[in-house]
Amino acid sequence: MMKVRATDAAKPTAAEAKEQQAQSSSSGGPISTLKKIFAPTGGSTDPGRAIQYGKGTLDVTDLDPSPTEQFHKWFQEAIDAKVYQPETVTLSTASLPDGKVSARIVFMKELDDRGFVVYSNWETSNKSRDIESNPQAALTFWWHELERQVRVEGHVERLSAAESQVYYNTRIRGSRIGAWASPQSQVLNSREALEQKVKDVEKRFEGQEEIPVPPFWGGLRILPEMVEFWQGRQSRLHDRFRYTKVGEEWKIDRLSP
Repeated sequence: MMKVRATDAAKPTAAEAKEQQAQSSSSGGPISTLKKIFAPTGGSTDPGRAIQYGKGTLDVTDLDPSPTEQFHKWFQEAIDAKVYQPETVTLSTASLPDGKVSARIVFMKELDDRGFVVYSNWETSNKSRDIESNPQAALTFWWHELERQVRVEGHVERLSAAESQVYYNTRIRGSRIGAWASPQSQVLNSREALEQKVKDVEKRFEGQEEIPVPPFWGGLRILPEMVEFWQGRQSRLHDRFRYTKVGEEWKIDRLSP
């Protein structure tokens, strides 16, 4: 006779879970649909349990008075830890008056005392329409290798053409041509249509090494009003510290996880 461990008996099978779900709905309980994904535990070595974070701690005494200096420190530590493309960041914007939020992954290309800079098309992209109606944005960095997260919220401002040209010149020729050729986020009939646009721009700048930055393309600086530094900890009891702009100074608070 096969013995059933207590842990096995306590854990319903997928079929039993489905039956319980159906009974809950039929008995007046919460109405739900069959879940396609439920409580994933990617990376965990403990089946059925979420992965635990334990690579570091964060205390107020570890923090620089300036959030941009603190970010610079963490960014360098991310590079040293071989974090894959630590400049990768989710840029979130929202349109007004409907308040719809959209997000996309971009690269942070510059940091100075004023803020964080990303580059894009500011004429046809969805983010450009959001920014036009609501000049606010949020950034979220996630560095898995260090179990760290940084969030930034603030007002935005466009960089001048001269400032944008400096970064634009560092891009490979194909990327500079592509910025001219692609009306970002607009409907495209075919890949061939895009490649024809690229050929047309190549012809326009044939034999010309210096290509001017497109007037509709350039940098956007997020001027931080709030910056949060997050260090993963065991049992989801993470260390969180928020910088808030108060006049010309920064207030630092520890937040509950």
